[in-house]
Amino acid sequence: MTVSLPLVVVLGLIAWAVVKFLGVRPWIVVVIALFGFYLADTIAAPLIDSGTRNGVDIINNQHD
Repeated sequence: MTVSLPLVVVLGLIAWAVVKFLGVRPWIVVVIALFGFYLADTIAAPLIDSGTRNGVDIINNQHD
C-alpha cells in the first residue's frame, strides 16, 4: 500500500508532535522553519537537496 502525502503535511505533523509531546516552544519551531528558508537561498541548498535525494533513494532501495 502506497500513501502519498505532501511534504508540508508531514513536516506540519512532526512540528505539532514536537510541540505537543516534547514541550518545545512554538517560537523555536518557527525559527527553525525560517532558518530552513534562509538556508535554501544559499550555495548549500544543492548539496542538501542531493543529499536528501540520495538518502531517500537508499531507503527506498533497501526494501526491494
